[in-house]
Amino acid sequence: MIAKDPKITLVGAGPGDAELITLKAVKALNAADVVLYDALVNEELLEHAPAHAVKVYVGKRSGDHTYSQETINKLMVDYAINYGHVVRLKGGDPFVFGRGFEELEFAALHNIPANIIPGISSSLAVPELQLIPVTHRGLSESFWVVTGTTADGKISQDLYEAARSKATVVVLMGVHKLVEITFIFKTEGKANLPVAVIQSGSTAQEKVAIGTVDTIVDLVKEKSITSPALLIFGEVVSLHPEFKSIRELYDVVNS
Repeated sequence: MIAKDPKITLVGAGPGDAELITLKAVKALNAADVVLYDALVNEELLEHAPAHAVKVYVGKRSGDHTYSQETINKLMVDYAINYGHVVRLKGGDPFVFGRGFEELEFAALHNIPANIIPGISSSLAVPELQLIPVTHRGLSESFWVVTGTTADGKISQDLYEAARSKATVVVLMGVHKLVEITFIFKTEGKANLPVAVIQSGSTAQEKVAIGTVDTIVDLVKEKSITSPALLIFGEVVSLHPEFKSIRELYDVVNS
């Protein structure tokens, strides 16, 4: 085997649909010697890598940490030194709760050139594909993207601040704390705030629950929605066709 200069490319794979990946990302995969890919990555994307490329599954999703971050960092560097071009393929965007900067820092510590190719973040794409804009004139002037669970397993303090705002709040990795999260919004007097919960957005396995802070926990149980899922709190959810139907039915019953 001809020795190759080591290099690492962090690539955002997008929200799940294999076609929602950038052309630049595909070109990086075309030139990969090794692909280290996460659990949330659509495995169809591996077809863009050469047949000789080594493909290594490294897990990394809520409740699935097949490899620790430290182990992934070491694998990334070791493969680069021994094989050449490593593509670190990550779900969504590497810098949106993807620990991408940590991986760039680790590569730099070992003097391995590294660059990043942004991906389409699920925090924007998944609501959008359900016709839910995160901002909309008259309804929302800004949006928060917050993790539902911090490294120590607690709810982020930022979520309390977000719940006090009028902004759209998108919560990643929070479906298992839905009861606690809805309580935060209820405490702020927002029991009737529209909410969407979307599992496996943009894929064939997608499940959607549309309701309010008061009703969403029961709806999620009824539809057996689980991780990976994101939560959207905000008046913009009222633009979803299903919410419109719910509101029209409510108006008829109460007219």
